[in-house]
Amino acid sequence: MSTLPGIALAQWRAAGLDFSFNGHAIRYWTAGQGEPLLLIHGFPTASWDWHYLWAALAEKYQVIACDMLGFGDSAKPRGHAYSLLEQADLQQALLAHLGVSKPVHVLAHDYGDSVAQELLARHQAGRAQLASCVFLNGGLFPETHHPVLVQKLLLSPIGPLIGRLFSRKKLAQSFAKVFGPQTQPSARELDDFWSLIAANDGPAVMHRLIRYMPERRVQRDRWVAAMQATRVPMRVIDGAVDPISGAHMVARYRELISNADTVLLEGIGHYPQTEAPEQVLEHYLQFRQRLESAACNDALF
Repeated sequence: MSTLPGIALAQWRAAGLDFSFNGHAIRYWTAGQGEPLLLIHGFPTASWDWHYLWAALAEKYQVIACDMLGFGDSAKPRGHAYSLLEQADLQQALLAHLGVSKPVHVLAHDYGDSVAQELLARHQAGRAQLASCVFLNGGLFPETHHPVLVQKLLLSPIGPLIGRLFSRKKLAQSFAKVFGPQTQPSARELDDFWSLIAANDGPAVMHRLIRYMPERRVQRDRWVAAMQATRVPMRVIDGAVDPISGAHMVARYRELISNADTVLLEGIGHYPQTEAPEQVLEHYLQFRQRLESAACNDALF
């Protein structure tokens, strides 16, 4: 059980704001002051995933998060060709809407890792400004990504039917497999996760959102090249026992990224920000303190 208080879903929803992106209503949240920190959620959930970390991070930074198109309390247009590149456009549009012009720090999870990789590639091309990037469990490399059965079925020709049949019970079965054995979600948490997925008839677009998996393969070499070339400080904080992108993904990261900065959380699964938020907070703040120390040293010499 987390010692961080978290934010009840009803309270979180009440604090949401809206802006329009390409004619679609997008729900977003912002709090705190200081350097901008963009939090990017995963599939199939929403920005409430960050609720345990939100207040602690807002004490130090300007935290910013949105429910991406097709997720949570944002619009979920039917028949839409959802894409990771468009979600990166959305993140940049949100920053512009908020008048954020300085380089932004990024903390991402799962699907959000892929959006962050696209932002990093844009940074390398001079089309975005990142100050740092921290990845939680996610498919940074398609070759190490082990999708769960429901993801494979959503990608198949029966994907629309599978999405329609997706339920709180199916969500509970999927999450039981990907959370750590000692950090399983409570019934209340599952209710809340499901409430966000079900909002605006979300299951009807899940088979369209899942197209991110082949899109990730298309972009793989460009994204990995950006990660290998960038001077943007990066860290991976990863739940080790996650069957989708746990310790095996971190091993691949260490092979591909020189001077890799990685933290493995033993016994933690795919959702470290809800399974072990104190540990994620500790390792994230440690990363940022090291950056600040380095910046101070650079200013002195």
